[in-house]
Amino acid sequence: MDTTPRLREQACFALYTASRAVIGLYRPMLDRLGLTYPQFLVLMALWETDGLTVTALGDALQLDSGTVSPLLKRLEAAGFVERRRESGDERRVTVHLTEAGAALESRGCEITRVVGGAAGMSPEELTALRDRLNAFTESVRSTRAAE
Repeated sequence: MDTTPRLREQACFALYTASRAVIGLYRPMLDRLGLTYPQFLVLMALWETDGLTVTALGDALQLDSGTVSPLLKRLEAAGFVERRRESGDERRVTVHLTEAGAALESRGCEITRVVGGAAGMSPEELTALRDRLNAFTESVRSTRAAE
């Protein structure tokens, strides 16, 4: 007879608690900037490549447009981004950093350094962990897509 899986033995629970712990570490630093963690992720994507379409931004963040649009609306109201309709195709909307949004990049880098340092791992270990988590995510998505 199979026994009920123990909570602390589950990889999914470890991922869940790790995610909550990391976001909890980000929270007070982001609060000082007036940002939520998902909004911070939007800015990180735009610091990497400014002028993404809303669709490309959603793809980069692995979020649907119904989730991305409210994030953009709040970031736009805060003065960190602006959305522009493309003149050649009114359906295409690109997202651009404002001067205020671009100015947050150096503070964002400092925040990620603090969080990385709190992990208690070397940069190489963090890279290996990231790569393993990405492979894990891809495997789970592939399995889900095949069903």
